[in-house]
Amino acid sequence: MTGTNRKRHLTSLATVVVLAISGSVLSGCGTEKPNTGTASHEIHAMASHSSDSTQTALYAGMRTLWAQHMEWTYATVIAFAGDSPALDASIKRLLRNQTDIGNAIAPFYGNRAGKRLSALLTVHIEEAVPVLSAAKAGDSDALNTAVADWYANARDIADFLASANPHWKRTEMRHMMRAHITQTIGYASDILGGKHSRAVKKYDAAEAHMADMADMLSQGLVQQFPGKF
Repeated sequence: MTGTNRKRHLTSLATVVVLAISGSVLSGCGTEKPNTGTASHEIHAMASHSSDSTQTALYAGMRTLWAQHMEWTYATVIAFAGDSPALDASIKRLLRNQTDIGNAIAPFYGNRAGKRLSALLTVHIEEAVPVLSAAKAGDSDALNTAVADWYANARDIADFLASANPHWKRTEMRHMMRAHITQTIGYASDILGGKHSRAVKKYDAAEAHMADMADMLSQGLVQQFPGKF
């Protein structure tokens, strides 16, 4: 690769990383068009081009996707707790994130696997509703049932990931997903109880945990598919 071409290539990859970090999205202007600026799209494009910087793009893109998962979950809980008219829009954006995450693994495992992960993650979001509803209503029996279902779905997600990649150990994936549920319940309970400062502290810890999980996923992809990196 010539010096000029290498400079152009690195500039292009730097743009990928910046887009991934910023979550740059141009949507909602007129009719909705396919979103080609999402982190999942950048990971998809990256997967077909091997270079020294593709690992950087992968890690940045994966972190962005899971950061968005966290951010829109928090926004949804806030909207739910306050009976905000923003609730529907927040849920729709959160559900789109689950599709984005599935799309991100499709270049590695195929479209069927990508759709399967998106479906499991969609259930993950849907099953948060009865948890929040029961907690808000103070119905302990319904809450216990809903929480058990939520943990079961988290286990299904972990097992799916472990079955796809030998470097994503089942015990580690189950631990990461279970902790994610526990942390989400923790800050959601504080939000519903009006303890917002405490909720923010718990959310910070949950967000850091999810960043670690994103890095675990990226590391596993690099290990399983060295030829792409």
